[in-house]
Amino acid sequence: MRKSTIPFLLINFFLVVVLSSCASNVVKGYTKVPLEKKIVAVPYFSNSDTDYVYKANISVYGNELTGIFIAKKINEATHRVVFTTEFGNKLLDFEISENDFKVNSIAEELDRKILINTLKNDFRLLLRKQYLIEEQFENTTDEVYQSREGNMYNFLFVSKTNEKQYKIVHSSRTKEKISISFDSENNIFAERVVIQHKNIKLKIELNYLQSKSN
Repeated sequence: MRKSTIPFLLINFFLVVVLSSCASNVVKGYTKVPLEKKIVAVPYFSNSDTDYVYKANISVYGNELTGIFIAKKINEATHRVVFTTEFGNKLLDFEISENDFKVNSIAEELDRKILINTLKNDFRLLLRKQYLIEEQFENTTDEVYQSREGNMYNFLFVSKTNEKQYKIVHSSRTKEKISISFDSENNIFAERVVIQHKNIKLKIELNYLQSKSN
């Protein structure tokens, strides 16, 4: 894992943030429309009575790691995230909310600051319960809601056909950084989730295994 972090560091060191008044390239080809709602809730991972259990496949610079991903909403603001091997050995255990982050445990070989920060940002984006919306766009098939996050933006894509949220894009003004896509039958539970980084070779794929009720 140590070697795989080097390109990430180099890319971030030489990043140029372009500030302009134009909309992000993420919504290029979409039409800006009057804002219909100021808050958009994300339905996935929101039920505190459910353990969200997935088979996970992580691909990073050609290396593959498989295991079990478990997310649990432990209170109104916080999720606990555990990643284990398929044999049940715990690799990491995080508690994460919008403003706080705690490492309960992590395997020594994964205990690298750059990796922990990357996963923290990914999981925070994945598990966030709602977004404050500042602009809205559409085309013939989708509605897109834009939310600001510091100097960055999050775009929530909702299908007009079935009103399902199927993608979140984390972006600068000019480039996508992370996309999270959801496959969901009912817009409540995601059967498949793919987290794809655009500036590093990192992909996390989650496929539903089981759901346990307390």
